[in-house]
Amino acid sequence: MSLFRKFFGSSNPASDEDKESEFSKSFTDNATSIDEKFIYNFKKNGGKFLYCENSEEVSEHFENILEENDWFESAVMCYDPSLFEILDENNLTYDKAANPKFLFATCENLIAEEGSILFSSKQIKQHKPNELPANIIILATTSQILATKSDGLSAIKKKYERDYPTNITTIKYFEKAKEEDFTQYGSSAKNLYLLLLEDQ
Repeated sequence: MSLFRKFFGSSNPASDEDKESEFSKSFTDNATSIDEKFIYNFKKNGGKFLYCENSEEVSEHFENILEENDWFESAVMCYDPSLFEILDENNLTYDKAANPKFLFATCENLIAEEGSILFSSKQIKQHKPNELPANIIILATTSQILATKSDGLSAIKKKYERDYPTNITTIKYFEKAKEEDFTQYGSSAKNLYLLLLEDQ
């Protein structure tokens, strides 16, 4: 049974609080696989995590996010042709969209040590994080979780031997910083949903 099914699977009748408590306990008990470390740090940073066992669950969770935020028939920033189908299914405009409600993208990797999302120009072109919409939905797979940022950079180098991307950046903060929190100075907090698809 995968870690994600264990903690987030729909077949588990435990409440969200029980799951969170069980997860926090296992994390502090030195059961620190990179998957667990990523989930812990990502949620600690304020990210919203939705585990998906298959593409049907991806579509279902995506529609739930649209409904929750009233984003149906909105303009979306999206540069990945592999994601256009799900946007078309939900009547979302993505071709040169003005004032997009959210960014819908894949990513290069998920970085466990800091719970961040690693992007390149392949997903966000030349936009800086503060130029992206405040709301972001990311579709990633469990095999994209890596331990450190340097592992992520190595994976990019290996993946793109010739057509090397530019604008490699991470987004780490997913909620507004408290006034006294100076660690987020200069960063751009995003309302971020992660649709994490099991592929291992």
